[in-house]
Amino acid sequence: MKIRFSLAIVGVALFGLQQLTRAQCPQSCDDSLSNTALGSGALVNNTTGISDTAIGFEALFSNTTGGGNTATGSQALISNTTGQANTATGDTALLANTTGLDNTATGGGALAFNTTGYQNTATGFAALLNNTTGINNTADGHAALRSNTTGNNNIAVGYRSGLNLTTGGNNIDIGNAGAAGDNNKIRIGTTGTQTATFIAGISGVTVPAGVGVIVGTDGKLGTVVSSERFKDKVQPMDKASEAILALKPVTFLYKKQLDPDGLPQFGLVAEQVEKVNPHLVARD
Repeated sequence: MKIRFSLAIVGVALFGLQQLTRAQCPQSCDDSLSNTALGSGALVNNTTGISDTAIGFEALFSNTTGGGNTATGSQALISNTTGQANTATGDTALLANTTGLDNTATGGGALAFNTTGYQNTATGFAALLNNTTGINNTADGHAALRSNTTGNNNIAVGYRSGLNLTTGGNNIDIGNAGAAGDNNKIRIGTTGTQTATFIAGISGVTVPAGVGVIVGTDGKLGTVVSSERFKDKVQPMDKASEAILALKPVTFLYKKQLDPDGLPQFGLVAEQVEKVNPHLVARD
């Protein structure tokens, strides 16, 4: 009975000491600078950088004064020296980054060759792989924007989307590889793969102040111009113009539910055009 009592006292004493003993970091914690490193060579050269987290072989290896970085994966952010607020998750993610800041790379090789580019987001294996100094790019998908080097403000969503972009900027590619030299372009879908497009909220909706949209055989959208300065070889239509001359242009207002502002319009009435030439009328 006495023996059990003594052991109980010892157990209580040890438990009390355990509550007062602070757990030790498995490898390295820098309490003064709020840094955490786990892995061979992780954050070993840091001097004054604060709030850095390095997990993995040589993660944030070269970091000296950069702060607020998170590197998870072998050699993630290995070259970073003074870059701040970067997040690299995956083997060699943001591998070459030195002073770039506010970058997020998720996936093996994501933003691997970025050096000074900033505010880029790459999600997926090899996304924005070759970006060096490009800024404000967003790549979501395997190898999305992989070839971009110095282009800015590009968005690519989908497998290998924006793959052909290199230095162009302000492009949006969704499910499309884009084209070398593209600037300020929007490409959605792939010719020969997607064969139909459905967009809700367009059919049957009248736009009183709008213009007609033409669709090219390559899927390019645009409008037509009427000014003489854009035209060559203007000639009379002769007999072919008889059908056009038989048409009766009118002025009109759209019904209130279609155009509450009541903007004056001019044009043709489909039912009247059909009587002259049915082939000139589209039906819904």
